[in-house]
Amino acid sequence: MKLLLPIALVIALTGSGAAQAGDDCRRPMAEWQSREAVTARATELGLTTERLRIDDGCYEIRGRDADGNRVELKFEPATLAILELEVRFRPGADASRYLPGARGQSGKANKPNPGN
Repeated sequence: MKLLLPIALVIALTGSGAAQAGDDCRRPMAEWQSREAVTARATELGLTTERLRIDDGCYEIRGRDADGNRVELKFEPATLAILELEVRFRPGADASRYLPGARGQSGKANKPNPGN
C-alpha cells in the first residue's frame, strides 16, 4: 500500500505537466500578423527565409543570416516579438552580432585594463 502512494503521486504530477504543455503562443488567430509580415520582419533582421511554419501556436522561421549561418526564430504571432533564437554557426563565424554589447568588437579579445 505504501508503494502505491508514490506511484500515484508521480502519475498525478506527470499528467498535470502534460496538460500545461500546450501551445507556446496563445493569441487568437484574429490578432495574428500575416505571413508576409513575418517574412518582412525576418528580412529586417538580415535573414533570408527558407521555411516559415506555425508550431505550437507561434510562427517559426528557418533561414540564413548574411554570413551563411543557419538561424531558427520563433515569433509571437501578434507582436512578432522574438521568443526563441537558435543559430548554428559555421566554422570560424563571427558571433558578435548575436551577443549584446559585443558590437564593433568582432575578432578582438577583451584585454584587461591595466589602469584599474
